Amino acid sequence: MVTRSTLDPLEEARALVKLRYTRARALRAPMKAVAIPADRVGRKSGAGKLPPLKLLQARWREIAGEQIYKFSHPEKISASGDGRVLTLRVIPQAAPLVQHQSETIRQRVSVAAGGDITAIRIVQGPIQRGAETVTYRPRARPLTPG
Repeated sequence: MVTRSTLDPLEEARALVKLRYTRARALRAPMKAVAIPADRVGRKSGAGKLPPLKLLQARWREIAGEQIYKFSHPEKISASGDGRVLTLRVIPQAAPLVQHQSETIRQRVSVAAGGDITAIRIVQGPIQRGAETVTYRPRARPLTPG
């Protein structure tokens, strides 16, 4: 039993050409990249589920070392164009010491806080650690020697 098409052979040829170019196309757009949302989720769930600043404040003695811990305290992490900036509160007498070691501190903090701390901003002033306030004032010296 042979069946014949009811269509015109010319129209059938046109339909085959049209199918040749449209047959393999996806009906929906391809899936979006998964890496960026996965990175955001991983950051939120990692490191004991603490925000990076709270983690830094809790482990500041380990991260910065005993000497710098005495004179500084992480205050905030803010976003900038090419990464995040850590703001440190430092007593004025120790600001040059902290500034001199800022690259080492930045590398250690970057590892501890997620890897994209690009700069350290130093703010001078007294340090508040719970009930303890660290301020260093110069000793009063007498005006006349004697």
